[in-house]
Amino acid sequence: MARARRGARASRAGAIPYLYLAPAIALFCFFVAVPIGYTVYLSLRRAKFSGLGLGKGSRKEIFVGLDNYRAAISDGEFWASWVRVLGYAIGVLVLMLGLALVFALLLDSATVRFGRFSRIAIFLPYAVPAVVATLLWGFLYLPSLSPIHDLLEAVGITGVDLLGPGTVVFSMANIAIWGGTGFNMLVLYTQLRSISRDYYEAARIDGASEWAIALRIKVPMLVPAIVLTTVFSIIATIQVFSEPVTLRPITNALSSTWSPLMKVYRDAFVTGDLYSAAATSIVIAVISLIPSLGFLRLVRRRAFGEDV
Repeated sequence: MARARRGARASRAGAIPYLYLAPAIALFCFFVAVPIGYTVYLSLRRAKFSGLGLGKGSRKEIFVGLDNYRAAISDGEFWASWVRVLGYAIGVLVLMLGLALVFALLLDSATVRFGRFSRIAIFLPYAVPAVVATLLWGFLYLPSLSPIHDLLEAVGITGVDLLGPGTVVFSMANIAIWGGTGFNMLVLYTQLRSISRDYYEAARIDGASEWAIALRIKVPMLVPAIVLTTVFSIIATIQVFSEPVTLRPITNALSSTWSPLMKVYRDAFVTGDLYSAAATSIVIAVISLIPSLGFLRLVRRRAFGEDV
């Protein structure tokens, strides 16, 4: 009897962690797993119309297998959007992560002043929603409203269209860098603050300068955090959507399929082809994982001490 009671108590104790996890699991299933499953379901089907029209026809879904995926992969417009986004992403990632690392190292310096104010000032743009930030910058790019054009003219640069075909990519990259640097800086700075100060004191006793401490101690110990921010930034950057969609009404340089996600939006909500849009979105998700997993595999041993 006593053994049975102990077994019952052990069973209840073993169930407690699952009770704590139940809300998170339910939210994950409802908001992530179920939508993904439904998207996969739609991507394998196609609408079929029958009848003579004039309101007397019928519409039903039929199973088409991988036809929608074949159409998505063979669409030249889809791959052209990827070429544009990859060029945009390379510039954004290099500058955004580079600035985040520099700011984190500066804020962690022993000689930093106004550190709290600087952290808030750098992080604050990340708190501005992407659509709002794009609207603000969009107005700043307009020649009739922008002080940027006045500054350019003051130094002798005239006739620059910040929303033109040759410059709109740089304008969007500026918005992404302005908004994303603060978040990545905070991740790197938090990792720096978790490093024991004893390493720095020992290096100073040995005569190391702050520059040498940053390069030889801080940066190597930041590698796991750098990998984390890089992976998240890759996924977010190549799935750019808010910036081009918000800027598109005020410039002719952005098409409705400038980025892959914009093509999904057009197919789903403009042309009404939910099935093609679902298949394209699955292809985008898979393609987005490839550079992230490749980067993780490349730096796995150096960052986490694991075998490749």
